[in-house]
Amino acid sequence: MDVLPSEEELMMKNLAREFLEAECPPLLAREMEKDEAGYSLELWTKMAALGWLGTSVPEAYGGQGLPLTYLGLILEEVGRAIAPVPFHSTVVPALTIAEYGSGAQKQEVLPRVSQGNIIMTWAFQEPDPRLTPEAVQTQAVAEGDEFVITGTKMFVDNFNVAEKCLVACRTSPASGTNHGLSLFLVDTNAAGIVQTALTTLAKDKQSKVDFNRVRVPKSALIGELDEGWPIASRMLDQATVLLCTQMVGAARKDIEMGIEYSKNRVAFGRPIGAFQSVQHMCADMTIWVDGAQLLTYEALWKMDNDLPSSVEVSQAKAFCNDKCQAAVRSSQVLHGGMGFMMEFDLHLWYRRVCAWSMRLGTSFEHRNRVASALLDQPGRVRLGMDLAAV
Repeated sequence: MDVLPSEEELMMKNLAREFLEAECPPLLAREMEKDEAGYSLELWTKMAALGWLGTSVPEAYGGQGLPLTYLGLILEEVGRAIAPVPFHSTVVPALTIAEYGSGAQKQEVLPRVSQGNIIMTWAFQEPDPRLTPEAVQTQAVAEGDEFVITGTKMFVDNFNVAEKCLVACRTSPASGTNHGLSLFLVDTNAAGIVQTALTTLAKDKQSKVDFNRVRVPKSALIGELDEGWPIASRMLDQATVLLCTQMVGAARKDIEMGIEYSKNRVAFGRPIGAFQSVQHMCADMTIWVDGAQLLTYEALWKMDNDLPSSVEVSQAKAFCNDKCQAAVRSSQVLHGGMGFMMEFDLHLWYRRVCAWSMRLGTSFEHRNRVASALLDQPGRVRLGMDLAAV
């Protein structure tokens, strides 16, 4: 198993970095924090023109059909640049539709994703924020040729600008054969939807979304009725590992700023980087981000090779949660109070890494899933984020 990027993958990664360094300065992130839409349409259009949005979309629908690793490397650079675009929230449901959607659903959505003509999101978490099937209580009830959705979803990314939202709903009580969940592709402007903006640490756009008897056609169902949990768990794993790539990219840029500062900040007649305690801190920061990157690459590699990857995803997320956050915190320590000043750029990366560490499962939840897998028979890995107590 060789999880390190190939020469071709590194070429794409380097090109992405060059583009984002030229097109996405920190000032753009600052401006979009105050913008009502929260993203740069100009940057989004340019990224679409480069083919990034269709990186892992099948070629039949206008994409490049590349492995997930390529998409992860691009998102790593998006995280490094803290690019204010709804990239992650769009590609995650697009990947799910590409794998599980009907022919009509794929034809309706995927070419537009590849062209950058649609923004998408997904909604799984509820007031009970666990990523487990029993936490989903939003109901979808069949009425004639439609389903009627009622319930509340929390922490929905970029719902304010999304056209479509992939919504996890309960369509029947859990049974011995399934968890009674189904996924529906919902128009965000449908009657009965109320969006409430949430105040976030990263100052990005997340929403509480209330569904009050929202009607969707039966053709909006993704996959089979009541068989949505395996699809949702696959989607959550993909979303999690792609979020890890963004955390790695942002943390890497943050510690580079910290290490560079230690070389130039003079105290007691010499750069603070000359002090052994600061050198140890810089070494730890580098090791932590390197470890997070390798665990993330391993999870992506396993997904691309159709191998069980749930444990690797949880290992990556738990490690990124702890060590990427520790790395950017150490970078703040090196800078002192200056790092938290709004005029100084470092806090832009710090806030995002800390916010991402709280999304898509805490360290405790992901470690619990790894521990649960260890209790299974050898070679078996549980599907999805089954975070039942060990």
